[in-house]
Amino acid sequence: MSTPAGDERRAVESARRSVAAVWRIESARIVATLTRFTGDFALAEDLAQEALADALAQWPERGAPRNGAAWLTAVAKRKAIDHWRRRERYDDRLVAIAHDLEREQDEAADAVPWDPDEIDDDVLRLVFTACHPVLTPAARVALTLRVVAGLETSEIARAFLVPVATIQQRIVRAKQALGDAGVPFEVPTRGERAERLGAVLQTVYLLFTEGHAATAGDDWMRPGLAREALRLARTLVALQPEEPEVHGLLALLELTAARFPARVDARGEPVLLADQDRGLWDRGAIRRGRSALRRAEGFGRGLGHYGLQAAIAECHAAAADVDSTDWPRIVAAYEALERLAPSPVVALNRAVAVSLAEGPAAALAIVDALEGEKALAIGHLLPSVRGELLARLGRAEEAREAFSLAAERTQNERERAVLLAKAAAGR
Repeated sequence: MSTPAGDERRAVESARRSVAAVWRIESARIVATLTRFTGDFALAEDLAQEALADALAQWPERGAPRNGAAWLTAVAKRKAIDHWRRRERYDDRLVAIAHDLEREQDEAADAVPWDPDEIDDDVLRLVFTACHPVLTPAARVALTLRVVAGLETSEIARAFLVPVATIQQRIVRAKQALGDAGVPFEVPTRGERAERLGAVLQTVYLLFTEGHAATAGDDWMRPGLAREALRLARTLVALQPEEPEVHGLLALLELTAARFPARVDARGEPVLLADQDRGLWDRGAIRRGRSALRRAEGFGRGLGHYGLQAAIAECHAAAADVDSTDWPRIVAAYEALERLAPSPVVALNRAVAVSLAEGPAAALAIVDALEGEKALAIGHLLPSVRGELLARLGRAEEAREAFSLAAERTQNERERAVLLAKAAAGR
């Protein structure tokens, strides 16, 4: 039998879920719209957070609106006007808004053929703003994942294996630095893009990675984030068609996203690569990915970081099953990737490929050599891979210990369930 207190708790919990869902899906567009409206990146995010607090207070009583993103944006805009009134900037800002509206109307009336240097995309403007060279590389990535991906600071901290306080400080300082420098909310000119492009590509890749395999929560994937990353990558190709790594990134995202339909079962449980029904893979995405990879190769400069990963993904896309995959070619691609951008994670991925090309014993030697790497010390990847290799070598008790450790370290509930099942089976 329900009680008034129980009904209230359920209403509050339902409102929280609604707010979280809207923020997860629409946060980038909300913040981007507010940044354009206010001309102030830091203020825009503060206003969005205040609107979220209002939603948590009001939606339990009034119910979630039909268009939650529009509600949050409208509330935040009203707060912006209140902010300007308090700071005696209301009249000046109204004049500026009127001028902007007049300019937009004139531009619409005098429409010209599409210019690839003029991308009308608020989210992309947001990414380029957050990747301004006035910020350190670490601050650019942290800020963009916060405002574009909508990740919590705790999620970003886990992804980069640093304390939450460190990420919080980076984000606060980054917003302050952008404000102090008066960084405009815009896609930079062609001549200014080169110094930001690497950070933008990294950000789009990390956004996709979070969609591909969520760092935390109850869901194995966050497809909405992955789709947004794909959209941004396609827009970047239109913006920078002469850059091979832009095509390489798009190829990687398309080829990886092609496997999404087979990565979870009907209950939302993870399905690993070896067990996936390849008939479910998106052939259209594979064709688009391979086409983008050919374009990256066509520049004759050799494949870069993303292009090499796309070449690995293409090997999977071309194979009928795990056994027929060209594992030696994948190992060679990882070796090239290590020479280009060495990292413990790349070495760990190479070990997985070596295990299938040469056997688990050869791969275990690589994994054991990575035990002291700080970047892998608190995450679940190293013990997870080690557990797989030990299981294949028949060392069941050691495999159980490795899988149990990996399960303790992961923050994703679906992934934890898979690892605990492996620990119980010892294989």
